Amino acid sequence: MSSESLEQRGVAPVPRGTGGGNRSRAGSGAGSGEGLLRIGFAVVLAAGLLSIPWLGPSYRFLSVAISSEIAAVALYGLSILFGQGGILSLAQAALMGVGSYTAAILAARAGLGFWAAMPFAMLTAALVAGVLGLPSLRVGGHQFIIITFAFGALFSIVLTNGGSFTGAASGLDVGSVGLLLGFKLDKLQNYYLVVTVALLLSILATQLISASGYGRILRAIRENEVLARAVGIRTGLHKLGAFMLSGVFAGIAGVLQAYFLGHISPTLYGGFPSVYLALMVMLGGPRLLYGPLVGAAIVSFLPEILNIDPVDARIAYGTGLIVVIMAMPGGVTGGIIALFRWLASRTQKRRPAGAPAVASSE
Repeated sequence: MSSESLEQRGVAPVPRGTGGGNRSRAGSGAGSGEGLLRIGFAVVLAAGLLSIPWLGPSYRFLSVAISSEIAAVALYGLSILFGQGGILSLAQAALMGVGSYTAAILAARAGLGFWAAMPFAMLTAALVAGVLGLPSLRVGGHQFIIITFAFGALFSIVLTNGGSFTGAASGLDVGSVGLLLGFKLDKLQNYYLVVTVALLLSILATQLISASGYGRILRAIRENEVLARAVGIRTGLHKLGAFMLSGVFAGIAGVLQAYFLGHISPTLYGGFPSVYLALMVMLGGPRLLYGPLVGAAIVSFLPEILNIDPVDARIAYGTGLIVVIMAMPGGVTGGIIALFRWLASRTQKRRPAGAPAVASSE
């Protein structure tokens, strides 16, 4: 394969006679070490989240944790759209509402339970998200953001005026989750485990998408859509695909939220709830794997920790977002990673003279 074709594929060829093979082995060792560190962190995180019910948390803590994790599932869909594709949408809560109402209506009209309704909710939310993404092929930036916000407000109005089909302003009741392998999932501790597994699968799916060729295409579109189109990438098709993926995550989160609350209403899925989801993902860091989880945890637990009322919490969120955007463009997670890298570089500079920088593998 020629060097020109390699460059077109985004791979820089190694010049001959420059010791590239040795650097490749060293880089491979460093990369494998970093990969093992990431895997270890993921295992510790999963074990920590799954072990929380056995640590004796209060009912309030588990409830807030469930709400936080449900929001994080929706945020991972938004991170694919915004973090990878560079398209900010203020309709993610409305897409959650599509999933919630699909599950509630199927339960009331067809008698379908939690597990049977889940794939229908995912599919419906994905299709609605695909339709919502069509304007992004024509407009972008703040114009498209306004369109998505308007969609969320319109969706809430439609639900309010939907009569008995949507429950109108009072909303719809949702039945119990039922049993799984003999365990009653309506019990708060058991439902927490269901939501946590959904969250962990969302993180894994996001990582796989980000590391795939499709993820690289989305990042190419984010960095320079005109150039991506010029080299033959079907940007419109891939953008619609990103919208549909975000809808799948939102549909899952909507079903989880509906069965957790037991009752849903239009006020949960208007334009402003989507603004809070966008706030969460920007606070945590949309381009980082654990950014959505961190953002959801901050927004959910901060009022509980500081014991502040909702109005003061909104002021604190707005102020915090301004500070994060100005001081930490990569979000809180990006700031923490940058701090650790700075500390690591300081530690390397203080290493005694003559100490090897990289341990030899030979």
